[in-house]
Amino acid sequence: MRKVFSLCAMFLALTVFAASCGSDDGDTADVAVDNSALEAAQAENDALKKEAADAAAEVEQAKADAAEATAAKDNAEAEAAAAREEADAAAAASQGTDAEVNPLAGTAVRVTGPERSPEEAGALQAALDEFGDANDMTIFYVGSADWEAEINVQLEAGNPPDISIFPQPGKLADFAREGYVLELPSDVLASVQSNWDQPALEFGIVDGAQYGVPNKNDLKSLVWYQPARFEANGYEIPNTLEEFVELATQMIADGNTPLCVGIESGQATGWAFTDWVEDMMLRRHDVATYDAWVAGDLPFASDEVSGVIEEVLALWNTPGMVYADGGSIASTAFQANGEPLVNGDCMMHRQASFFSAFFPEGTPAADGSEGAVDVFYFPEGSTGRPVLAAGTLAGAFNDSPEVWAVMEYFGSPEFANARQRVQLELKGGDLSGFNTANTNSDRSLWAPLEQSFQQILADAEVLRFDGSDLMPADVGAGTFWTEGTAMVNGDTSVADGTAAIDSSWPS
Repeated sequence: MRKVFSLCAMFLALTVFAASCGSDDGDTADVAVDNSALEAAQAENDALKKEAADAAAEVEQAKADAAEATAAKDNAEAEAAAAREEADAAAAASQGTDAEVNPLAGTAVRVTGPERSPEEAGALQAALDEFGDANDMTIFYVGSADWEAEINVQLEAGNPPDISIFPQPGKLADFAREGYVLELPSDVLASVQSNWDQPALEFGIVDGAQYGVPNKNDLKSLVWYQPARFEANGYEIPNTLEEFVELATQMIADGNTPLCVGIESGQATGWAFTDWVEDMMLRRHDVATYDAWVAGDLPFASDEVSGVIEEVLALWNTPGMVYADGGSIASTAFQANGEPLVNGDCMMHRQASFFSAFFPEGTPAADGSEGAVDVFYFPEGSTGRPVLAAGTLAGAFNDSPEVWAVMEYFGSPEFANARQRVQLELKGGDLSGFNTANTNSDRSLWAPLEQSFQQILADAEVLRFDGSDLMPADVGAGTFWTEGTAMVNGDTSVADGTAAIDSSWPS
């Protein structure tokens, strides 16, 4: 701009100078003017204007370029942000999908229960392992002969298992009412209900709510025997209790021992005695009487109950009637009666369907061979053909997704089928000792004899659950066992024993 000002000043000076050179008299004269400087200045001025215009254009272009760059940057940042959001959404979706596929990965569930034989506990653990492996989780089972006492100690110490398997619905009910065992969530219940008939579920209902998941069923009104040995001695299957006693009397006269009996079972010693009493109660009295007794409305000291106890003890105490592998009935383990039966030490053993797990490995079942075992219905009395049944129920102590997943699995046909396959393999024979009323289990996995157990349950005119298992735990899994054992040993009278049981009934 300084150059432009200097040129304008020079142009003005030249103009003034030209005007002052005119003649005084007004004559006009030709004057020679040198315009080269002016032209040079004009040219330089034009060049400067162009340079300024070019500079301005460059500035505008720079502004445009800057604006375009800013827009490009903003656009790039927006695209990057959108890309990050999309990636985050995809990652979240991926994590959600993984969680839906495997929500149990890395979790662990502890299960306890009374089953502890290598075949039973081994098959139970193997079935749980199948579910655990499929879901990348750990499930471990601990079985104990002292389960009834141990579960009480664990609760008192505030360290219950995640799940426990209850052989007594009465004990499950006690824990449910005390707030230890949890009610099934609606989705778990719906799944279980799709696999079990309502009568099988009812033993896990407490005050109208479902707390237990059935996972095993046992038929108790059975007598195990060897058909070939019966045939060799000319013995017929008895149809009534009177015929049963007559057959036993004949066996003694022939030099054979009619019964194998043992009631030892650790902390649960005595339960096998209660089974005999319950089966006899259903045969000597009507269902209403049985139900009143189980509910606590009919005392043990009543003529009806004490009379049945005396009948069982009188039968067992008959000289030559019982073979006790442990030296006495109370010191003989309940599971130690399979081998004596097969060896011919006794001719009959009244025990539940699960007892097939305790015969020597490879014992054939109902195939007509020399050593095969079979069963007949524990004969009817004066009340038709009642059937005593039992089973186990899983109850949950902890509220977590993995616990409810295992509870639901316990009620599934997949669990039943898996346990049956493994238990049958571990037994190495025709019979597994495991039975289920799961309506969707694969019945072809069971031998015809064990399939017949379900048919007996289905055809029963009168079906009742094990009475001691339904009673409050202090009685059914307490004094009924201990006082019953004392009566079997002759350590207490029936009158004193039944009075002690009655006094233990919760008010």
